[in-house]
Amino acid sequence: MPSLNVPFTEEELEGVRAAAAAEGKSLKQYLHDLGVREHQRKQFVAGATEWAEKLRAQFDEAFPEEAAVRTHGADAA
Repeated sequence: MPSLNVPFTEEELEGVRAAAAAEGKSLKQYLHDLGVREHQRKQFVAGATEWAEKLRAQFDEAFPEEAAVRTHGADAA
């Protein structure tokens, strides 16, 4: 099974160890789960964004005042 070495400063490692202990996990399991969770979060956000884009026209038609606020807000940015 592939593995990897990740360098941490002493302060960083202390914080990560404390976070792992707070979740009742080993350092190895905590870091593994953290990476997997982040990947799943990114997949969820991408799916939610895609879903929202598919429904945007329908939303804009139902709530034109909200669409105007979003459009003007994007122009200001």
